[in-house]
Amino acid sequence: MLTILRDHVEAIVAHARRDHPDEACGVIAGPIGSDRPERLIPMLNAAMSPTFYEFDSGDLLRLYREMDDNDEEPVVIYHSHTATEAYPSRTDVNLAGEPGAHYVLVSTRDGAHEAGPVDFRSYRIADGEITEEEVRVVDRYTEDSTTATEAAPRTEGDN
Repeated sequence: MLTILRDHVEAIVAHARRDHPDEACGVIAGPIGSDRPERLIPMLNAAMSPTFYEFDSGDLLRLYREMDDNDEEPVVIYHSHTATEAYPSRTDVNLAGEPGAHYVLVSTRDGAHEAGPVDFRSYRIADGEITEEEVRVVDRYTEDSTTATEAAPRTEGDN
């Protein structure tokens, strides 16, 4: 299960909407071994494509150096799909190089890039196998990283 802050969900959705019709992408880093996404890093889609995302190699190198310096790892790797459901494509699976990460996909198809709810889903991808997991949206983490203050799931645009 992915436990993620509501602020991060809202920021990811806003990023996906802002970059539409191109795919948006980014990372949420967290302390090594914690499985706790804490620091959101929106990235530039170097491919600038509505059907593919690619992290800029220089930006990615800087990010990994920064994470190393901060004893962090990529807990969440996210990107958007602009015309299809929030499910990993074959290309997504082939590029999934962090078996411990949660791969979040947001679909901005069918007008979701403008308003209303989006399809926000999380997967584990390891050795070519895709496993969807529950997403628990919380307002804040508690001292114990395994518990959190729960909030009803909501996406940007819900009122």
